[in-house]
Amino acid sequence: MPPKHGSLFKKNPIASWVNARILKDHAKRVAFAENEERRQALRYISQNTQLPQLQRLKAQLELNAMHCHTRPTQIKNRCVMAGKGQGVFRDFRMARFQFRLNALAGNIPGVKKASW
Repeated sequence: MPPKHGSLFKKNPIASWVNARILKDHAKRVAFAENEERRQALRYISQNTQLPQLQRLKAQLELNAMHCHTRPTQIKNRCVMAGKGQGVFRDFRMARFQFRLNALAGNIPGVKKASW
């Protein structure tokens, strides 16, 4: 049976369990990656004092017109398993509880429970 209403049945771009927060975070990361080079070039032009003022102003206006998801400050470290935004280990991109569950299950290579 073909999918109805294409927007409702889009293919999931992420392999793990997904909620709306994870999808939004993924969309922000994709938008940032696509526009990072252009944004850096515009920032360089707008901050270069040796260029003409009009050229710098045009670069600044174009930079301000870009979508907010292209800014690096919009990206938040979220747990890839549960979508939590707090208590996330950067190295593993997992929340504390998910990290504990996966470590005890042996799903994370090189991590074992410490005992002393």
